[in-house]
Amino acid sequence: MLPAAASAKLPTRSMVTVDGTLGGAPFQATLEPDGEGSHWLKVSKALREAAGVAPGETVALAIAPVEKEPEPKLPADLRKALAANSAAKATWADITPVARRDWIHWITSGKKAETRVKRIDTACDKLAAGMRRACCFDRSGKYSRGNMGAPEAAE
Repeated sequence: MLPAAASAKLPTRSMVTVDGTLGGAPFQATLEPDGEGSHWLKVSKALREAAGVAPGETVALAIAPVEKEPEPKLPADLRKALAANSAAKATWADITPVARRDWIHWITSGKKAETRVKRIDTACDKLAAGMRRACCFDRSGKYSRGNMGAPEAAE
């Protein structure tokens, strides 16, 4: 979890990509909203090992928002659906990386495989109609705590 003061310095309460160092080890990551107006960082095993720290240890963290949001990784099933829908693909190509990230997050946040399929179909229909943002998607995590929010610490 980020301290509230650190999170408050970020440009948004929703997902935000940062460059940083953890114990001196450089990284780039997208911070997730915690649903309470702050953010959390998933520290991968590789980053922990690069920093030379174990879970539960206190370590120095420095972060700053990236100057240019990176392109999100496009899931294969969404790539296939966009390839089959030229109007949706055209809108997809014209939106920002942040908007693409939000669409991908909305699609992949469903818990069931059939939900994901339905969301891909809905996204393609909406993109084909010119909709640039995922509608009704709570980017802060405040109202959809089941889909976004900080994980519970292991005991």
